[in-house]
Amino acid sequence: MAHEKEKIDCFACRHFYVTWDKKYPKGCRAMGFKTREMPSIAVFKSSGLKCLRYEPKETPALKNR
Repeated sequence: MAHEKEKIDCFACRHFYVTWDKKYPKGCRAMGFKTREMPSIAVFKSSGLKCLRYEPKETPALKNR
């Protein structure tokens, strides 16, 4: 499956967050939704496209450069 090779790691995205909602524990601030699955999977299932809002988190190591 093509999406598997292009899988986006939501945990590494600055827009990803964990919610307090037991039914929808994962969220995307950029797209404004909560879901049971990883947001990038939900985006792919609904649109057929990989997430276009992915932005890597800024890590402390990168900030000091």
